[in-house]
Amino acid sequence: MAFKRVVVLLWADMFANYALWIMQTYLTDVWKLSPAHAAGIQNVYSGLTKALPLFFILGVDSLTRGNFWMLAFSSTTYSVGLGLLSMSTPPVLSKSTGNCSQYQPECLGRTQKALFYTSLALIAVGVSGHIVSLVAFASEQRELKKPPNNDQKNGTQESQTKANNTEDNSQQFQPIEGMISLLKTTPKRSFRIFVVILVPVIGTIALPYVKPWSIRFGVPAICSFVALIFFISGYFEYEFDDKPRQSLFTNVVRVVIASTCKMFHKHPEDNHQLYKYDEYTGTHINGLRFLEKAAIVEEDPKKKWRLCTISQVEDTKITICMIPFWISFIISGLITSIGSTYFVEQANHLNYKVGKLKLPITILLAIYEQTKLGFSTSFTFTSIAGKRYTPALGIMFSVLCCITASKVESRRLGVISRYGLFDKPDGKIPMTAFWLVPQYFLLAGHDSIMEMSVSGFFSDKATESMKKYIVLMTKAISGLGIIASVLSVYIVGRVSERGGRTNWFQETLNKSRLDNYYWVLAVLTAANFVWYIIIATRYRTEDIKTKGEKSEET
Repeated sequence: MAFKRVVVLLWADMFANYALWIMQTYLTDVWKLSPAHAAGIQNVYSGLTKALPLFFILGVDSLTRGNFWMLAFSSTTYSVGLGLLSMSTPPVLSKSTGNCSQYQPECLGRTQKALFYTSLALIAVGVSGHIVSLVAFASEQRELKKPPNNDQKNGTQESQTKANNTEDNSQQFQPIEGMISLLKTTPKRSFRIFVVILVPVIGTIALPYVKPWSIRFGVPAICSFVALIFFISGYFEYEFDDKPRQSLFTNVVRVVIASTCKMFHKHPEDNHQLYKYDEYTGTHINGLRFLEKAAIVEEDPKKKWRLCTISQVEDTKITICMIPFWISFIISGLITSIGSTYFVEQANHLNYKVGKLKLPITILLAIYEQTKLGFSTSFTFTSIAGKRYTPALGIMFSVLCCITASKVESRRLGVISRYGLFDKPDGKIPMTAFWLVPQYFLLAGHDSIMEMSVSGFFSDKATESMKKYIVLMTKAISGLGIIASVLSVYIVGRVSERGGRTNWFQETLNKSRLDNYYWVLAVLTAANFVWYIIIATRYRTEDIKTKGEKSEET
């Protein structure tokens, strides 16, 4: 029952995912913002949801029962944030005036805007907290609730299950994919997966047919609140893992400080003289030997931070080696940002009819999520070399995605021109929305591969406690790229209007030249592909060896 109480929180995530996916449409249709302005708001929010988990994990690791308290806190902010989002819609607080009963920009006062921006901040906190702790806490309940006396066969199966679940640490920080992965290894998994998926899917299909935006946002708020109450009410049923945890960032700072304090110390000829070298069984990176001075044992160490274990030193080395790879993830964040902004704006006002059946706009979100889930559940790594170049495959998906999106946008603009819809931003466009399916498919491939490949790439080189920090750091860097997309739009817009030409980003998408912007992103991601190949090639596997092996000449 405890596991089920945690699973219910996934419903809130899926409903909220829908609510924020349609935010671009809400801001352009109701607030009457330009597509670029609306995308900027959305991208700052999305970037925060990727950056905040890196800081939240520090709190989880420093608190007893950290995952539970993080889920309780984040689910509360989730519920309050979604509730404020529903209240921020124009008619809710304006009906008393008698003049603002419609969803019009003139009905938006300071109160509504304050509630809106506050709600986005709270929802970002809620999403980030769930990213950090939802799958981790669910996994704790499943593992700690196991009967103590099992036969050897069952024990072997459980060990194998646990190994499979921890094989890719990136799934731990993807609530939907991670929870589905856990449900697949539980009894009656088909029924549980069916229940978990069915409820929010029905909701996301039905909500687009609801016209009032206050109800569209209100239903996810109610579901999130119910899930929160159901989760907290099971406090006495939960099992808690109170083992102490170490923070990677604290260790990195300690190593840098300790090695700097000992910069004039001579490196010992025998590595066995380094602190706890004989106890270390992990991998060793040749190079960055300066940092190994942090593990030199002094006769009378006066300060605690002047001595580090060789394990902490090697973790710091791996972190530094990741820096060139993280640069490429900033550009990948730019591509991720267009999925919930400009792609949604393209999808708005297209034709969603299949025969006589009219599908909701969320069908594109469903295609994206299911494609992403398919990539994440079927993706495997075969060798170290394969792991090294796997992110390059994700980058190639982004190049193809941008090219495809540009071609589709050119076709959409052609249809608009033929039917004279440039000055009719709210008019229906006689073009099927399923032209957008290829670009959503390619975007899902890019996002999934980039998210899944990081921990796999370093799975043979980092300790278990370190892997989660690498995954979250990569997500945070990608989040910076999403936020940086605001700057990229500004720069591209200013460059495009040089020489008296028209800015590519206008008040409406019909008058904008989003196809040209996609071409700029395609060139940028192609350059990112070349950059990644160069650094991946220079990253030599012989520089990393198991302790005790003879170093190879490089």
